[in-house]
Amino acid sequence: MDKLVTRIQTAAGVRLADTVIKNGYVLDSYNLELIQTDVAIVDGVIAGLGTFEGVEIIDAEGKYVVPSLIDAHVHIESAMVTPTEFAKAVLPHGVTTVITDPHEIANVCGTEGLSFMLEDSETVPMDIFFMLPSCVPSTSFENSGAILTAKDLKPFYKHNRVLGLAEVMDYPSVAETSDSMMQKLNDAHLQNKKIDGHAAGLDSRAINIYKAAGIDTDHECITADEALERIQRGMYVLIREGSVAKNLKQLLPAITERNARRFMFCTDDKHMNDLLNEGSVDHNIRLSIEHGLNPLLAIQMATLNAAECYGLKTKGALVPGNDADFLLLDDLESFSIAHVYRGGKLVAENGSTEGKKRPADAVMNSVHIPELTEDHLRLSVGEGKANVIEIIPNQLVTNKLNIEVDRAPNHAFMPSAKNDLMKLAVIERHHHTGNIGLGIVKGLQFKQGAIASTVGHDSHNLIIAGTNDLDMIKAAEMIEDMQGGLVVIKDQKVIGKLPLPIAGLLSDKDYRTVEKELENLDQALELIEAPTHFNPFLTLSFLSLPVIPDLKLTDLGLFDVKAFRHISITE
Repeated sequence: MDKLVTRIQTAAGVRLADTVIKNGYVLDSYNLELIQTDVAIVDGVIAGLGTFEGVEIIDAEGKYVVPSLIDAHVHIESAMVTPTEFAKAVLPHGVTTVITDPHEIANVCGTEGLSFMLEDSETVPMDIFFMLPSCVPSTSFENSGAILTAKDLKPFYKHNRVLGLAEVMDYPSVAETSDSMMQKLNDAHLQNKKIDGHAAGLDSRAINIYKAAGIDTDHECITADEALERIQRGMYVLIREGSVAKNLKQLLPAITERNARRFMFCTDDKHMNDLLNEGSVDHNIRLSIEHGLNPLLAIQMATLNAAECYGLKTKGALVPGNDADFLLLDDLESFSIAHVYRGGKLVAENGSTEGKKRPADAVMNSVHIPELTEDHLRLSVGEGKANVIEIIPNQLVTNKLNIEVDRAPNHAFMPSAKNDLMKLAVIERHHHTGNIGLGIVKGLQFKQGAIASTVGHDSHNLIIAGTNDLDMIKAAEMIEDMQGGLVVIKDQKVIGKLPLPIAGLLSDKDYRTVEKELENLDQALELIEAPTHFNPFLTLSFLSLPVIPDLKLTDLGLFDVKAFRHISITE
């Protein structure tokens, strides 16, 4: 109550503010205009706009004062660092709030993974809110490291940074009203929590079903028509620019002044080097402005819209009663960030923060791979055409091809760099099952060697693509030695690696070291003549996700997403 009294007295001008911002152009987020006014701050909260005096003065020197940014949907694990290190990386990009879905680590470590992420993010100098993973595993057509039931999730709703239920990607379970899914949805409703969607490739009837179930958002739109279809039904659309999926340019035509309040920005999955070099949702803002969007509207989408959608009542606008989270911009058009403040305190000027936590034993030593031989990787393709996964650069969806492939006299598939056809393997790494799914992929385009990763959405089994079996076997051996990570093999030698010993997903090193290791991986990819216009590792990581069309590979075999069943190579 004392803080409330202090805030009111400061607003009334009878008490000095802790801090006053002067000489800036302040964004009025509701009228979308810039105003010249002081901003009074006390106890980390904005007390008033007008003319004020304070103990400390921040001279904005003609800079633009805007709310700090909110990433409306991100998987921190995709940056391959802990929340502590993630904060250090994104704060200089103006992001002081993120809404994260830790379903990657949950698929490996279950509730222990959720607890680790919550604990590690407790004292970081930014606000990290959580949505609880709704689909662990994502489907019953693969093996993940854990299963999260409604009973497992329910206790986490008591945590003050848990906002709701994360992206519901198991559409059949919603449409068929399965008991387990209905219980998860009902628990979220009873707690008055938000429910996120994942509506990749769903038609208008399916969107009706999702919205009727209380699912309010979607970040999987790839066309303007899809976005408008969701907006028409009262959903929010999250416009994504990640390391693989880049949908902003295609969705911008859907935005008008009439519907803009239903759009937000997110990164979803973004590697550390892309976060550092390109940015977080600040990149979405710059790209939107570059393609003609009003800068103030773009900022509103990255701040107020997200805050209102997720019930963050003290975020998103510089008004009395809200948290004093703001940026000083040198320029609106280029969205050039000079300083980042959170709770009225400078948190990023040179990007440094202190403190690093060691991971708990419960999320270590999670990679268990059988000893492989060439027989394990033999893929029979008979005499006819074969079903092949064709990647689409910078997209999560794939094409299903039925084409002729090279084969040995014993009908075993022979990879062909000339025809850009490689062998793909997904190896179960959680429970010693020995499951190995084998398939063929077109479009990865590297000419030699093999690449492998334990970042394989969403079950995060080991996924390997290669031009020959011996390099694929060497990749598997190295992955187990590192207890997870990314590796590039050429002539049975390791030429690039990034160890990820925390659940096979996160590094235990600082974010700058991870950036350097990613740069070394890029150099290794050059040595096997990999393409540079898309990220082979991030593309690889989504080839085992059996909820995004058309064709994927799980540890149980080739999966036709539209038919929602496993198929054979020659079917």
